[in-house]
Amino acid sequence: MEEQPQSSNSINPSRSDLRTIWGSVIVSTTVLFVASSVRHLLFQSAAFDLGYFDQALYLISQGQPPIVSFWGFHFLGGHADWILYLLAPLYKLYPSVFWLFAIQAIALSLGAVPAWQLATQAGVKPKQAVAIAFTYLLYPLVFNINLFDFHPEVMALPVFLAVVLAARTHQPVGFTLGIIFILGCRDALSLTVAAMGVWLFFIENRRLCGAIAFLGGSLWFLVATQLVIPHFRPLGVEAVARYAGLGDSVLEIAKNVILQPGLLLNRVLTLPNLEYLCLLLVPVLWGLSLKHLAPLLAAIPQLAMNLLTAYQPQKDLIHQYSVPILPFLLLAVIAALAANKSWVRSQRGIILWALIGFLALAKFGYFGDRYLAKVNTWQATRAAIAQVQTTGSVLTNPQTAPHLTHRAVIRLATDQFNPATLNDFSYVLLDTRYPGMSCSKETMSHLLKQAQQSSSHELTYQRDDVYLFTRKPL
Repeated sequence: MEEQPQSSNSINPSRSDLRTIWGSVIVSTTVLFVASSVRHLLFQSAAFDLGYFDQALYLISQGQPPIVSFWGFHFLGGHADWILYLLAPLYKLYPSVFWLFAIQAIALSLGAVPAWQLATQAGVKPKQAVAIAFTYLLYPLVFNINLFDFHPEVMALPVFLAVVLAARTHQPVGFTLGIIFILGCRDALSLTVAAMGVWLFFIENRRLCGAIAFLGGSLWFLVATQLVIPHFRPLGVEAVARYAGLGDSVLEIAKNVILQPGLLLNRVLTLPNLEYLCLLLVPVLWGLSLKHLAPLLAAIPQLAMNLLTAYQPQKDLIHQYSVPILPFLLLAVIAALAANKSWVRSQRGIILWALIGFLALAKFGYFGDRYLAKVNTWQATRAAIAQVQTTGSVLTNPQTAPHLTHRAVIRLATDQFNPATLNDFSYVLLDTRYPGMSCSKETMSHLLKQAQQSSSHELTYQRDDVYLFTRKPL
């Protein structure tokens, strides 16, 4: 067991540090909320995953079965993320997708507070502790994941840091409540929670909290993957297909990973994985020390999942798959800094490194090109959406769907759509200039032609290759 730096259970920050941290949180929350909102208003959000969660929350708030219509299953069949039931009262108050942007921005920004508290509690100098908070806020994933629709696991990010603080300050009740919250955000987080329990029990010597985390994470993993998800989605865990060759079920994959490690070498030792590890580590490389990497024990399950799959979105700092790794990367940095083993120790140097990493890897440049790609149909699409005045069923493009998900039935115009069912919809809204993800120009042209020839629909709006067909009154 490695020697732990001396630390205090009390955290007594100065008022100036408090103002700096909370001011940074407010600025970050504002920037993130505005960024995700603007992206959505520019029709750059997508049915998966923003429309998915927006429709589920709307249906829960209306007392209807939360079956995501363009997915075909109850949302619990996705990732057993029951935390949505705690968010639904907001939609009861006022149904709006902007609640999700606000929740995400607040959660991502709030992580700076426990990060700073953990650094202070570990004995890091005040200026260095503040720099740790900025390191968190400027970590590229924090900005990038905010631009990728919405994912409940972002709410777990600050809570991971908070429960470690609770464990270190001997607060088992707060720790347990935090663990329950985390487990409700996504099924896969249960593996991170269980691994965190091992780290807390054996390395941190927090026996009670470690046992709670390990048992709670292990139990929920089994319940979620073997009972909850199969009940709502009989096909089982959808992500299993990303690990073809390792097994046909969650338990079979786990068994093969443990008993046949030789299967893993060809999957792990690849250039995409090397590139991913570089992306992951470079923003905090200044603070990593081989002798203080113990916190990364908790990140092993998620890191292993990302390395073993050929699914490219799990190997970048844009999608949600690296969220459970970040808290423990930060804890490793704090441990090295507290022991005076980091490469960089000055506040200015730490923040400068974090800022360079942000400028190099954060996707703020998307607002200057990618997010403006559909601006020439923006007004036409907004006008067409405004004419969808009932909660009747809708067929539309994936990028338009998140603006129309407050209804029981909405389907996506993709290559997989069955054209024979087109007459079943109250509205057919097609942007033929930009068909969107998983839809070819040929498919869109065919859908447009079929809608034009339909005897049950009439064209009620047309501009800039945007068409709205409305079902004729009976």
